[in-house]
Amino acid sequence: MGRDDESNVGTAITFLLIGIGAGAIAALLLAPKSGEQMRRDLRRTYDDAREALEDLAAEAKERVDDAIERGSDWVDEVGETTRKRVAPLARALRRD
Repeated sequence: MGRDDESNVGTAITFLLIGIGAGAIAALLLAPKSGEQMRRDLRRTYDDAREALEDLAAEAKERVDDAIERGSDWVDEVGETTRKRVAPLARALRRD
């Protein structure tokens, strides 16, 4: 899966959660309930949304950490390869 695919999945999940939250709030506000029941339902919906966002944030952090680690590994690998390739040239230049 490429970066664009991952980005599209993240965007889709974000919009899905926004839609679910908006639908839940609309349902709660339009349903005939007592004030106490509505507050309880709103609180439950808020808690569920907060948990979902915390899960998304944790997943995003893991993905960023993985990307940073892969990037760091790549830089180390490229740096070592470059040093090996440049070493003979550096030695030749020092002799002159």
